[in-house]
Amino acid sequence: MSHDTAKTAVTPPTHTAPPAKFSHGVRKGNILQVAGQVGFLPAVEGQAPTPAGPDLRSQVLQTLANVGSVLEAGGASWEDAVMVRVYLTDTGHFAEFNELYDEYFAALAGPPAARTTVYVGLPAGLLVEIDAMAVLA
Repeated sequence: MSHDTAKTAVTPPTHTAPPAKFSHGVRKGNILQVAGQVGFLPAVEGQAPTPAGPDLRSQVLQTLANVGSVLEAGGASWEDAVMVRVYLTDTGHFAEFNELYDEYFAALAGPPAARTTVYVGLPAGLLVEIDAMAVLA
């Protein structure tokens, strides 16, 4: 098997091992899939994960930063993202989420990624989860 078709796990230095058998990101050839990320602050060895804050803004910005860290560790950036999936716990957060999302990507060159938003249950205190798929040149 050639190197560019090998499947490799991607774990940025800001992340600890996942709580189950999955990778934070997986790259195969020019495709990078980022697993669902939540708004935990960068990992501190030996400490339980800590949410960025109780509010949507803190968690959304940290979640986007966490997805960005996995993209970067896999050799990609938000500019390479072709699909973003957003999981919100409260339908009432949709408008505020869109404002935060638009603000975060305001300076992004080129067209934005496609996006899907759904509503889910997440562990207590978590308001948002985001994953992304990127295609590298």
